[in-house]
Amino acid sequence: MAIRYALPNGLTVVFEEQHAAKVAAFQVWVKAGSADERPDQAGLAHLHEHMLFKGTERRGPGEIARDIEAHGGEINAWTSFDQTVYHIVIASQFARTGLDILGDAVRRSAFDKDELAREIEVVCEEIKRSFDSPSRRASRALFSTAFQTHPYRLPVIGTEESVRGFTREKVLEFYHRHYTPKNLVLSVAGDLRESELREWVEEIFGGDWGRPYAGPVERPRDAAPTGRRVHVQTEDVKEAYLHLSFAIPELEHPDVPALDMLAMVVGQGESSWLVREVKHRQHLVNDIHASAYTPKDPGIFSVGLTLPPAQAAKALTQTARVLEALRTTLVPEEELRTLKAAVEAESVYRKETVQGTARNLGSYQTSPGGLESEARYMEHIRGLTLEDLRRVAQKYLRLEHAVVTALVPPSAELTEAVVNAALDEAAKSPGLTPPERTARPVPPDAPARPARSTAASARSEVYQEKLPSGATLVVRVEPHVPLFSMRAAFTGGLRYETAEDNGITTLVSRTLTRGTTTLSSDEISQLSDIYAGNVSAQGGRNSVSLKADFLSRYFEPGFRLFADCLLNPSFREEEVARERSLLLQDILTREDKPSSLAFELFARTLYREHPYRLPLTGEKASVEKLGPDQLRAYHRQHMDPSQMTLSVVGDVRVEEVRALALEFFGKSRGGAVAPKQVLPEAPPSAPRSEKKELARAQTHLVMGFQAARLTDRWRITLDVLSTVLSGQGGRLFVELRDKRSMAYSVSSFSMDGLDPGYFAVYMGTSPEKVDAAVAGMRKELERIRDEPIPDAELERAKQHIIGSYEIDLQRNSTRATLLALDTCYGVGLDNFLHYSEHVAKVTAADVQEVARRVIDFDRVAMAVVGP
Repeated sequence: MAIRYALPNGLTVVFEEQHAAKVAAFQVWVKAGSADERPDQAGLAHLHEHMLFKGTERRGPGEIARDIEAHGGEINAWTSFDQTVYHIVIASQFARTGLDILGDAVRRSAFDKDELAREIEVVCEEIKRSFDSPSRRASRALFSTAFQTHPYRLPVIGTEESVRGFTREKVLEFYHRHYTPKNLVLSVAGDLRESELREWVEEIFGGDWGRPYAGPVERPRDAAPTGRRVHVQTEDVKEAYLHLSFAIPELEHPDVPALDMLAMVVGQGESSWLVREVKHRQHLVNDIHASAYTPKDPGIFSVGLTLPPAQAAKALTQTARVLEALRTTLVPEEELRTLKAAVEAESVYRKETVQGTARNLGSYQTSPGGLESEARYMEHIRGLTLEDLRRVAQKYLRLEHAVVTALVPPSAELTEAVVNAALDEAAKSPGLTPPERTARPVPPDAPARPARSTAASARSEVYQEKLPSGATLVVRVEPHVPLFSMRAAFTGGLRYETAEDNGITTLVSRTLTRGTTTLSSDEISQLSDIYAGNVSAQGGRNSVSLKADFLSRYFEPGFRLFADCLLNPSFREEEVARERSLLLQDILTREDKPSSLAFELFARTLYREHPYRLPLTGEKASVEKLGPDQLRAYHRQHMDPSQMTLSVVGDVRVEEVRALALEFFGKSRGGAVAPKQVLPEAPPSAPRSEKKELARAQTHLVMGFQAARLTDRWRITLDVLSTVLSGQGGRLFVELRDKRSMAYSVSSFSMDGLDPGYFAVYMGTSPEKVDAAVAGMRKELERIRDEPIPDAELERAKQHIIGSYEIDLQRNSTRATLLALDTCYGVGLDNFLHYSEHVAKVTAADVQEVARRVIDFDRVAMAVVGP
């Protein structure tokens, strides 16, 4: 149960105790975002997000991140139009330290002049990075067109010109104006007691800050729409990005619950109207989704489409026809009932982690309605009627007031006249209603079990059993929230592919849940919604797997749906053709994602023969040849129960899991083949370097070396080495971002495989900084190889890994994934149960030994993507 109270100085505190994990989350919500800036302050709220962790009166530059990471915590921030949020997640034994650091940053930031100059340069790199993302450019065009006067029309991040114009005095003016107790909410969740929290908060946040609150900023409002607005932007992109939007009211308006529900009906999830009709039946788009964005001031209802450019006009017409149908047609009663249950279930999923709970509390408390608005909102959701949805659709989704923005290549031949003609055609046509949903709510032989009380329950040890088929079953009971996760893992993945069938793992994973011998794709989606969860497949470098998350009251029907998808995929021709087409479109649009392209080029440079050189999505020539027969053969040969590791984690009973596992996976289906023997590839015998020229604002660099296998014990030492380099307190971040302002994004990565994987460092930087960036990356790699790590730095890295591991393990899905993959790969339960202990034993000598083993510039691979 959440509590709320206020300090005498006006600061509001919201808190909820959660003791399932020894973790605590602290968030400070500042009720000021980019919409509270004057024209000469564009980007200033976001710059504060960068500056508050750069030093205080008590802590020098870099100390905040180092202190948090040294105590096993994570620190970050985000900025929106209406708020700026600073958050820390940390082991509860160090909660007092985490809260003190957060309070010090918010209350006493130094805004050092030299640090400010460096961070301005970093933000400018972030701005350039956003220019390289077509989806970000398309979103920016949407907001600048949908809002004419209101500050929501402007990018939160600002512009390079505005950011370079900031002085320390201008920064302090904004800070003193908005960072005052009455304008802040401290949101806390986790393994704490109210009495100790109150004491700490008074010590750290209490008293007079000397910054009286001047009240909220007056924001200009947009006039009511009187006609359409159309903005078409032509650029060199491989895919078209469209938005069809409408003005809607602000967060506290009584129509908002109905608009949120309408957005779910329209375009959220595989069962939504637009996904079923425009994506799956008519094959017009690669992706389509809807949202009701309702911030503090009036917002927008938006449908976003990514699609082949040639389909733009037709897709727009058909999308508009579906919206028109919702203005005249009642949503089926069963559909509304299912979506209401999904909204209720989402509140359960949010409470799986302390940071999710803290975010929920902070979000509601900083809204105009306060903490009580959550209960009112849920009450409104439960009371919604079919007529409510039709009423808001009629009121707001009016094509004569539509806002359409498009980012397209010249070949799309999309103009303002074409857009208007497409919408006019939709207005004259009858509304377009998708085919009726046909799934049975809960199969009669698999009734939903009642929820059980878990108040006195405790987590179990890991239960493991070999089934008669050869499958391995792993179960762990985690009863603190009424959820469960499952994962079935099989060795395979990219490692089993060749140049001829490259992409088959990805295509198998995309089609595995697109229909079984008894259920259609649509029915699987509907049942997933009814059970308030999801089931999906994933292909990786070393494995292919199926995963699911459901409310535990639907354990048996959820398990049966999961088993049906895994054992009986139909791989129907039309479903395979559609997913193959979408995959080919992803391959075509790789150049729109230059950082991902850099890692693909790096893999091809480091490996010349091994399958790890191949892209996960495949190549055009190989994917075009894949059909149902190849997918069925792959499934029969590599995904038999005899080859499976199945993990189930959450609010379950071991005996029930075991009974169903034996029923569905106790026997082999036949057809399985022996594990594929893949020969490792020797490291490069000389330095290798490749460059792909791409006209973008930034250059993306990846430098790395062959490294560990998943079964190598020294990969844990490599994790420590990587952490010394990465993270906000790591050497790459401090030396190349903080001190030299070379990049917004710089980090290190370790990719472990069943064969030797790689260790690499990455940076996205301006083209004129490339030579200095490469030299800087190399210098830090040489330093960690040649110089022993100081004890304090080593301990910081180890504590950060241990703390992050515990934070991540709050989710059932993370635990299920680790248990399944570790068992599947032959790593065993030791990694899950004792990983933190192994990390704690790593010494500086161990790190240097592994650094010398891996970092060999005579065997380095380098990939460069950019102008």
